[in-house]
Amino acid sequence: MMGRVAETAGLIEVHDLTKRFGDKVAVHNLSFTVEPGRVTGFLGPNGAGKSTTMRLIVGLDRPDDGVATIGGLPYYQLKRPLTVVGAVLEARALHPGRSARNHLLYLAQTQGLPARRADEVLDLVGLSAVKNKRAGGFSLGMTQRLGIAAAMLGDPRVLMLDEPVNGLDPEGIRWVRTFMQQLAAEGRTVLVSSHLMSEMAQTADHLIVIGRGRLIADSSTQEFIASSSERSVLVRTPDPRLAGLLAASGGEVRPEADGALSVTGLQAPRIGEVAAGAGIVLHELTPRLASLEEAFMELTADSVEYGRPAGGASPAWGSVPAPTVPERAGYPGGNAS
Repeated sequence: MMGRVAETAGLIEVHDLTKRFGDKVAVHNLSFTVEPGRVTGFLGPNGAGKSTTMRLIVGLDRPDDGVATIGGLPYYQLKRPLTVVGAVLEARALHPGRSARNHLLYLAQTQGLPARRADEVLDLVGLSAVKNKRAGGFSLGMTQRLGIAAAMLGDPRVLMLDEPVNGLDPEGIRWVRTFMQQLAAEGRTVLVSSHLMSEMAQTADHLIVIGRGRLIADSSTQEFIASSSERSVLVRTPDPRLAGLLAASGGEVRPEADGALSVTGLQAPRIGEVAAGAGIVLHELTPRLASLEEAFMELTADSVEYGRPAGGASPAWGSVPAPTVPERAGYPGGNAS
């Protein structure tokens, strides 16, 4: 077993993981691997099973079937877990009456870590100036930073973050993004769950996407976006005839705010042929892939657990508050997202 652990230091492996809460199957026969050296985004609609899966990986819930390991071992077998994996799964998981520094000192003592680590990680996340303030009075953004500081106490090989930029301002979001990318560049394993698709597009090298507890995609971010059928071509021309000609050729033409045309249903070479046949001058002809958000909405459309508004329109991602679900036994206020 020691050889196995050495070979897979930092590797997260999930094999046939299943978890039920009463008659609800939160995670169903789920398998994937999170490798060191890259930021892996963990995506899915509300209720997809992301948070449950992360809790199963770090031993906060027991699976009904399957196994999750970190570095070849289940979490409960790690002798000093904070030196192997740092996790922020609930930003407010702290004693509100303790100062930020005392919160970290308490955690450090449970793992035999030196007291200086508390000051080092507070400086790392930019909280040194408020280290003696009660954590219960922190804003959500400051609490997120304190959670990341706690996760980094043991200088772990693996970092797991559930919605780490929630409550952060743009500067804080940029800091978290850069921080995760730096850790991955050092050869560490970074698994991050987020609903901010634009941020994931900039941050994640690889994506694990699930819906209704099942695996939907396990691919690079670029491959995931390319798998979407939502492709268009941006066309610019001074000739107003082109829109009608493209529509007559089977294209769907939508005017952009700046006067350009967004065309679907026709590829760029065909658009060029139609324009050339009519003697129309083109100023731009640019194929465009879907955004990560568009690809995500398309590929998870059949896995949305909570219905969309009447009329079938898709709400802007993140504009609808997360639905509440029944509390789980022993975990008041928990959800199965």
